[in-house]
Amino acid sequence: MAARIPLFARYLAALPALALCMTPVAAQEVLRDAETEALFHDMATPLIAAAGLDPKNVDIVLVNDPEINSFVAGGQAVYLNSGLINAADSANEVQGVIAHELGHVVGGHAIDDRGAVAAGHISILSLLLGAAAAAAGGGEAAMGVLMAGQQAALGKYLSYTRGEEESADAAGAKFLSAAGISGRGSIEFFHKLLNLENRYGYTRNADDAFYTDHPLTDDRIAFLQDSYEKDPAWNRKPDPALDARFQRVKAKLFGYLAEPADTMQTYPEYMTSVPARYARAYAWHKEGFLDKAMAESDSLLAEAPDNPYSLELKGQILLEAGKPAEAIEPLRRATELTNNQPLIATTFGHALIAADEAAANNDPERREGSDPRPGPHFAEARRVLTAAVSRDRENPFAWYVLGEVYEQAGDLPRARLAGAEQEALNDNMSAAGRNAEAAEAGLPPGSPDWLRAQDIAMQARSALARGKKHG
Repeated sequence: MAARIPLFARYLAALPALALCMTPVAAQEVLRDAETEALFHDMATPLIAAAGLDPKNVDIVLVNDPEINSFVAGGQAVYLNSGLINAADSANEVQGVIAHELGHVVGGHAIDDRGAVAAGHISILSLLLGAAAAAAGGGEAAMGVLMAGQQAALGKYLSYTRGEEESADAAGAKFLSAAGISGRGSIEFFHKLLNLENRYGYTRNADDAFYTDHPLTDDRIAFLQDSYEKDPAWNRKPDPALDARFQRVKAKLFGYLAEPADTMQTYPEYMTSVPARYARAYAWHKEGFLDKAMAESDSLLAEAPDNPYSLELKGQILLEAGKPAEAIEPLRRATELTNNQPLIATTFGHALIAADEAAANNDPERREGSDPRPGPHFAEARRVLTAAVSRDRENPFAWYVLGEVYEQAGDLPRARLAGAEQEALNDNMSAAGRNAEAAEAGLPPGSPDWLRAQDIAMQARSALARGKKHG
């Protein structure tokens, strides 16, 4: 199989006006991982319920961006940058950020007309640091925080956001209180941002537009601390199990994104904690040291044999190392333990197909095409992958692997439809349209798949027409 599945699933998603950019749509790389998404769900669910929203309708999305940032961009989704996870020291700190962003969601701030015109979305770091760097007049500092064109939007943006930020702060404090979660993490994270403001050289000046139009971090800390200290949850201890999961996910993300040398410096071999071994497993794997990666993985499983994410890690390392047959059992077990979690099931289906392809390459009859029969794992792979996309249609790699399955079965129209789904999720609308039209031509008219192919083709034509109009 030509494609290689990463330890996190990655895809480009079109998100409205990211990072205070003046363009209406920008492509951002979204990172998907079953363990991380399960953690975010459990961290956010009590806050979402406290906000009066349905947890089924609110997504917490991880974005591959080193900036310490979070934002909402319309709808009921909160976006957390990988840099924010790396900067946070506890699950409670991230919960404080999520509560704040939910305040923007409930307040409808991201779809406020003024916000759409001036900047496009609400962003905690852009408000706290971007303005500070720009107001300080430090060109290098400002460029470190703001992308090209952002300063033009900043003045208009800050002229109306003070009230919205204060509203989101108050709402976030209310949600934390209602969920019985301490606001200590929120205060600790604001102190981190205050330290960054100081690092970028912002000084308070009565003539600064930032001072007159936007609540400074130290003002917000004073307001929030007063609210939080009066709350019964202030002295409530955080959930140690939840925080242990956060430390594991944080190390996992660091090991995946960082250079192996940086991972080994942050998590040296003398550190034997679960997060340290988890991060090093990624680093060794990325460096091609299979034996060392497997030693770290096996040590995790020796402590917790039924941890599905350690099983997933072992299976993925083996799969990416070119040993798909050995990856099948740990991935099958991980899939079972997570009740067929779609991301893990996709990796399992990939291993099944890859094992069949490896076996075929070693079989002269199948390699030469005289034996056209699918491999022994074909039926299971088709079942697993079909179920995975039925539960989660937003995973482009799942569609890619399912397309491979359809192609092996000789079902080329559905293979092209799967390709159309994949390309649409990757925001490659030209390829999505071509695949959808090819699928539509070969599918039974009026069937659900034929209608879906029509939908994607129309979506692609519309997107391409908008691109030409604005280009």
